[in-house]
Amino acid sequence: MAAPQEWLARFRAHLGTERRLSPHTLAAYERDLAAFAAWCEAQGHHDWLALDMQHLRTFAARSHAGGLGPRSVQRRLSALRSFFRFLEREGIATRNPVTDVRAPKAGKRLPQTIDVDSMGRLLTPEAVPAKDAGATVGTRELAIMELFYSSGLRLAELVGLDLPDLSLADRTVRVLGKGSKTRIVPVGAKAVAALRKWLRERSSLAAEGEPAVFTGRNGRRIGARQVQRRVAAAARARGLPQHVHPHLFRHSFATHLLESSRDLRAVQELLGHASISTTQVYTHLDFQHLARTYDSSHPRARRRG
Repeated sequence: MAAPQEWLARFRAHLGTERRLSPHTLAAYERDLAAFAAWCEAQGHHDWLALDMQHLRTFAARSHAGGLGPRSVQRRLSALRSFFRFLEREGIATRNPVTDVRAPKAGKRLPQTIDVDSMGRLLTPEAVPAKDAGATVGTRELAIMELFYSSGLRLAELVGLDLPDLSLADRTVRVLGKGSKTRIVPVGAKAVAALRKWLRERSSLAAEGEPAVFTGRNGRRIGARQVQRRVAAAARARGLPQHVHPHLFRHSFATHLLESSRDLRAVQELLGHASISTTQVYTHLDFQHLARTYDSSHPRARRRG
């Protein structure tokens, strides 16, 4: 085997060009693999092909003992599992020592959501602070938030939208999701109206030839960080007590849709989840909603004062 650093560099190229991972995911892989390389160096493990399952269990245990949470340890092991799978594919390794190594069990963490009433307060023109850039920017923010909630998009998916991806006549949007998988999802009437208004005003911001649906003051595609800041500012301006971030719209979209439809498979397809087990976390939120309704409504459940 060549020097580990050389194969790490080849693996990074594989992730970027063949698997086309997002910069955020690629950076996470690099951090996890760098931590493993540092541990191997400290332990004197210079021949990575000689590592076995016990070595990787020790690495996972040391990571956890060093303060890393179960989910972070799991992510590190997932990165290493992919790396050794790549070495197997390239004919360098004959086995994957990470295959049966498991991270410490993590407690189930349910996603946060915004309730329907608070979402209604947020998705109003008055909720959008536009004093620093004029009404056009406020129109853009409202269109962004409406589309987040209407279609359950990830932040990277929304930022990556180009004008041909929108079909407002059909009320659909074509999305490039994780793993470069394309899906088409519906767009609600409120989001369509907000998008139409934004597109009429977009020319005052967009540079000539810019394909992005959402642009910033420089006329180019808006950045993910800017979207995060503007969404949080809109929530503060409307007096919402919780911190609002783009993924909160996606969680709320899934939860509210599941509460109404009870169709888990449809929610899975709309979110673009590869496995329905990923979507099932929203059934726990739905059960919490049902439990609260039961406690407040059933004659035998209500507590007497």
